Amino acid sequence: MRVLIVSDTHRSLRNLEQVIEREKPVDMLIHLGDVEGAEDYIKALVDCPVHMVGGNNDFISDLPREEEFAAEGRRIFITHGHYYYVSMDEEKLKEAARRRGADIVMYGHTHRPCCHEDQGMFILNPGSIAYPRQMGRQASYIVMELLEGQPPKVEVRFV
Repeated sequence: MRVLIVSDTHRSLRNLEQVIEREKPVDMLIHLGDVEGAEDYIKALVDCPVHMVGGNNDFISDLPREEEFAAEGRRIFITHGHYYYVSMDEEKLKEAARRRGADIVMYGHTHRPCCHEDQGMFILNPGSIAYPRQMGRQASYIVMELLEGQPPKVEVRFV
């Protein structure tokens, strides 16, 4: 299963459109919040399941605050991250993910990509595909390959 993971588009969708075209085909799209009303448009860009959560700028939205689901034998927990104070550190988020039995936890909000493993749990943040904040300020996203019984293959990519 090929999964495209993005976050923090803030209604600036040009890079997302280009990345979807570049990375086709994908089996799942995960958006980690701050879509700012573009939910339906984003869902229409792909022909696959979409998991999307609300961010701190999704004021008038019915998007869930977080979501848990399974894919290829993995338990996945997604959230924007602001309720877990991810701008400070990942500790509260990791605690919540472990309580849920997550194998993979994903978040956004910081606009900085990261990808690492902590005691067998994968922690992923694609950064922002529209408004990056890391050194070099390059828009980023993640492509993850999931095969049941194998470790996830995760790559941070740049627009």
